[in-house]
Amino acid sequence: MNLKNIIDNREAQIGVIGLGYVGLPLAIEFVHAGFTVTGIDIDELRVKTLNEGNNYIQDVSDKHLRDAVENNKFSASTEFSVIKNLDCVIICVPTPLNKQKNPDVSFINSAIKEIKKYIHPNMLVVLESTTYPGTTRELVAPELESTDLKIGQDFYLCFSPERIDPGNTVYNTANTPKVLGGITPNCGKIGECLYETIVSKVVLVSSPETAEMVKLLENTFRAINIGLANEVAIMCEKLGIDVWEVIDAAATKPFGYMKFTPGPGLGGHCIPIDPHYLSWKLKTLDYNARFIQLAGEINTSMPFHVVDLVRAGLNRNQKSISGCKIIVIGVAYKKNVNDVRESPALDVMRLLVNDGAELSFHDPFVPNIKLNGSQLDGLSHLTEPILNEADAVVIMTDHDQIDFDFIEQHGNLIIDTRNSIKKSSASVIKLGVGN
Repeated sequence: MNLKNIIDNREAQIGVIGLGYVGLPLAIEFVHAGFTVTGIDIDELRVKTLNEGNNYIQDVSDKHLRDAVENNKFSASTEFSVIKNLDCVIICVPTPLNKQKNPDVSFINSAIKEIKKYIHPNMLVVLESTTYPGTTRELVAPELESTDLKIGQDFYLCFSPERIDPGNTVYNTANTPKVLGGITPNCGKIGECLYETIVSKVVLVSSPETAEMVKLLENTFRAINIGLANEVAIMCEKLGIDVWEVIDAAATKPFGYMKFTPGPGLGGHCIPIDPHYLSWKLKTLDYNARFIQLAGEINTSMPFHVVDLVRAGLNRNQKSISGCKIIVIGVAYKKNVNDVRESPALDVMRLLVNDGAELSFHDPFVPNIKLNGSQLDGLSHLTEPILNEADAVVIMTDHDQIDFDFIEQHGNLIIDTRNSIKKSSASVIKLGVGN
């Protein structure tokens, strides 16, 4: 029986390599579609946790995972040898940057080397990890074809960028269109057949390079526009204008404008990283991606600007950062999630500690963090005495569970980077609002 038929009949065995924020939700979606799924991860504790039916990803229902495990529809393994029994393998491994801000594709390379050992005819391989245009064709394809199996005939290879937005209660894997590009038209058709089982719409493009570029465009677009919003915020501070009022008024225009808001910096795995993948690729072609570099400079400078706001507020109260008690509100990179990857809050906290602050934090989604190599436990609750004793409170993440009115009532000095405090007050300094 050919691969398309066993996919249509839900008889295909699905494998997902990498069981993090992207891989685990994807695996559970395939379970919902009627497939049996095997997850592969090198983290032994993560695998053990999943096989016990315990969940660690916020966007996955605890019940759905437990049911999938108990019904033998999902299992996890650290052994790549399970690939020999799989029909479709999807790669969802991290693609970080190295210290030089260049792409680190070592996790992709490791996954491909393992797949190569066990690849067999009539198999589909899909790369979902964000990467630079050309990765699938130039890096993955030659390695897999060195097995003497022919792409498009013996096995199929595609790229399909993940579009996960952690914490989004409106758009999820199922109702977000899936972009897909195959090495050959046949590859694209088989990949489309697979993803149509779990998403409402598959957008089939002409090549994996196009699909790779789509993801980078999406997040570079966001990074550049956030950079613009951040620069406008600094302009408004100098001009004595409220940037939040400006943005809300501009957003009333029904055409030609899309609302982006400023903040303390970029966070998450995608937006701070993806533009660097595109910029790096263009450098290899002797092209300087100027918009990306400029937006990167502005966005990475925002934590320093936030610390300058803290310093200015404390100076107004005849205090310095050194020796002051400062509470950071929210350390996740965005509201209503527990994800601290690339969070600007961590950058701000490191800067404050380096300046001698006595630091604590509160985040209802994040009980503890690693800061400068040590674990820092968060405050479980904010009380009136805790706020009264603090010299400054810095709002970094605007979780819905946080009572910002309570903070405004009892905080001595509040630095608000998210426009969470709606009342005007002498004790509140807002990012993007001039005095």
